Amino acid sequence: MSAPKTFSPALIIAAIGVVYGDIGTSVLYAMKEVFAHGHVQFTIENVYGILSMFFWTLTVIVSLKYVVLVLRADNEGEGGLVAMLALASRAVHDKPKLRQLLLMVGIFGTSLFYGDGVITPAISVLSAVEGLEVVSPQFTHYVIPITLVVLFCLFFVQKSGTAGIGKFFGPITLTWFAVIAVLGVHQILNHPEILKALSPHYALKFMWDNPMTSFIILGATVLCVTGAEALYADLGHFGKGPIRIAWFSVVMPALTLNYFGQGALLLENPEAVKNPFFNMAPDWALIPLVILATAATVIASQALITGAFSVTRQVIQLGYLPRLNIEHTSVRTAGQIYIPVVNWGLFVAIVLAVVMFRSSSSLAAAYGIAVTTDMLITTVLTFFVIRFAWKLPLALCIASTAWFFIVDFMFFASNLLKLFEGGWFPLMIGGAVFTLMITWKEGRRLMAEVQRADAIDLQSFLDSVFVSPPTRVEGTAVFLTAAPGVVPNALLHNLKHNKVLHDQNMFVTVRNHEVPWVPMDKRIEIEALGHHCWQIIVHYGFKNDIDLPRALEHARMRGCQLEPMTTSYFLSRDVVIPTLGSGMVPWREKLFAQMHHNASGAADFLGLPNNAVVELGSKIEI
Repeated sequence: MSAPKTFSPALIIAAIGVVYGDIGTSVLYAMKEVFAHGHVQFTIENVYGILSMFFWTLTVIVSLKYVVLVLRADNEGEGGLVAMLALASRAVHDKPKLRQLLLMVGIFGTSLFYGDGVITPAISVLSAVEGLEVVSPQFTHYVIPITLVVLFCLFFVQKSGTAGIGKFFGPITLTWFAVIAVLGVHQILNHPEILKALSPHYALKFMWDNPMTSFIILGATVLCVTGAEALYADLGHFGKGPIRIAWFSVVMPALTLNYFGQGALLLENPEAVKNPFFNMAPDWALIPLVILATAATVIASQALITGAFSVTRQVIQLGYLPRLNIEHTSVRTAGQIYIPVVNWGLFVAIVLAVVMFRSSSSLAAAYGIAVTTDMLITTVLTFFVIRFAWKLPLALCIASTAWFFIVDFMFFASNLLKLFEGGWFPLMIGGAVFTLMITWKEGRRLMAEVQRADAIDLQSFLDSVFVSPPTRVEGTAVFLTAAPGVVPNALLHNLKHNKVLHDQNMFVTVRNHEVPWVPMDKRIEIEALGHHCWQIIVHYGFKNDIDLPRALEHARMRGCQLEPMTTSYFLSRDVVIPTLGSGMVPWREKLFAQMHHNASGAADFLGLPNNAVVELGSKIEI
């Protein structure tokens, strides 16, 4: 499957709802945070300079980097850091050390996505509800409880799927952009001279006059591009055309008008800096605006939660996380999934963030390090894609990515200043997820080494077995094996304890590849082993839905009669025993053993019918 080749107004509206929710709600807090900590003296010249920095940050990072360049680097129509990682690692497959380094960098960036996934919903919803403080100071004590209730309701409905409410995302978000544009225009009409800040002259002058202050406030300026990574991550859902049209025709103009409207308001009323967004609205519109803002932030959070589910499934299929319980919430749309442990894990972390930081200003101090690191990693991976996959000249590759690398690095370096103010929180979450990922990958490698050392050649074993064949019983046995050509433990246990062999036997290995999709005509490889036995390799991309019985139906054309009522699936349920030796350090071996123990059953993950599965246990020491 690839990105849509054609698009309609409905698809563009849907893209506005899903792709641009985060960046659309950044107007709630970005301008406020620049002036919140006293680094920037409140003067007319500085207001012009900050607005110019906002506009050109949106232009350079979003318009030029993501919309123009990064969207071109699709992996068979798919986007996102996982797709970029797979594309870059394949491009340098002949350079194993470089490939391993890129994999580690990319997986670290993917881990930080979860840290960003905690901060973004927390700061978005909290900043929307804080609008009640503008309505009346008496509402201050209710901001945290209302925020937690809204977040709980959002995570509670995830198990029902988003199909029913998803169709409202686009229209509500489109209404949001229309409202913030109108609010901005209303203020700009009072001070049209504010539009002079569109010139980069004001940003450059501000940075020239205040070099250290400019560097410090980059940590707040980056808030105006929250959610920029979603442009690339949602490429496979909407395609390049709708995402680009939505940005240039709706999102970028609305954001620009609102930010410049906030600037115009500050020229007239400097006291409005406490919450310039809500202070733009007339008193009668405050309550409706708070409700609309809350709805917009919930939609933005929904898109991120859905993204967390999708990324988790992709990482599982790439082999960096154990199997998790994945529930499909739609019979029509395969991509709509729900992962309970991810859902409630995110919720607990977000509640912790809201309770610990207690305000959007405090959360803004925690925001930035994770997202700017991901931006930096995306730029690095883009270089390797255009250099080694597209084979473009080195000078052109450096010229097209060096400027973005410098910009991203400056934002990253500025956000490091917030490390001890809260930036440690998303880094801690990302670091914990990264540890889990690399521990699982290394543990699986050690398991594979042990299994290879004890492996028995399948063809030789079958030839010896059929010299004096055991009792054959009707039906088909499907034995799952991690590597082709070796005897699965489940077969050995079956012969030892049951002393029978089925009429037909399939030895099936599932392989996941660093491509989004493997088409059905390339899904399986079959090799006849004789005696009505077959070696089958089933191929999946990291975005394919795994359904093993459906894939094996293609074996019928090669003489394998796979009747559902007479087919049994034999799986080996391995128990990992940590041992002292040359493997991982003891605590990581114990962590891997626990992860392996808690992994969901292979039967559910592979889509096997529960009433036809036989699990036989074995122990593996690593």
